[in-house]
Amino acid sequence: LLDAGHRSFGENRVQEAEGKFPALRAAHAEGLVDAVDGFCEGIAFSPAQIERVFIVAQELGLPVKLHAEQLSNLGGAVLAARYGAISADHLEYLDEAGVAAMAAAGTVAVILPGAFYTLREMQMPPIDLLRRYAVPMAVATDMNPGSSPMSSLLLAMNMACTLFRMTPAEALAGATTHAARALGLADRGTLAPGMVADLAVWSCGHPAELAYRIGFNPLHQRIIGGVL
Repeated sequence: LLDAGHRSFGENRVQEAEGKFPALRAAHAEGLVDAVDGFCEGIAFSPAQIERVFIVAQELGLPVKLHAEQLSNLGGAVLAARYGAISADHLEYLDEAGVAAMAAAGTVAVILPGAFYTLREMQMPPIDLLRRYAVPMAVATDMNPGSSPMSSLLLAMNMACTLFRMTPAEALAGATTHAARALGLADRGTLAPGMVADLAVWSCGHPAELAYRIGFNPLHQRIIGGVL
């Protein structure tokens, strides 16, 4: 994750690398990198800085992701889409141009209600616009100690429904099918022949219950790689 707490720090780090990013190249050479993620925001990195990183990622054949439009609209989603990003996250200030660009690029919108709640944000992501353009919406916890100390995916699903008005079906698809797509994992996320058998078996009468109850975990069984 390319991140920074201050613009000047980010600028110094990018300048220090002289556009070559030796640490990224070295990590990639050792097979330690599966994607490049950045944070495009006024308190972090500018679109121009992010693009310099994305150019190197593209050169190395690495997929890119971006935390964008969380606190303001700097055009990060459009930038991410231009580089074929597999996902763009947060997106509270995403506009129609950004939604259209993501739809055209096949970029997944990752909805992160935990950060929205913890930071007491007021601007909600444009769920209706994302629906209208058929942009797949993943749901995640964004678990981190600074802005989203949430470890429950079920709670993230609940908040996606109660705070952002996603449907339970959208939240479930967001935590499974679209989540796998946002991670670039084409071999899992659905129950189908030939897919990796990573799944959870829930003790509930209807899938909507997973996004309804709070502080409740009806997990019956977890299967990883087809093994109980």
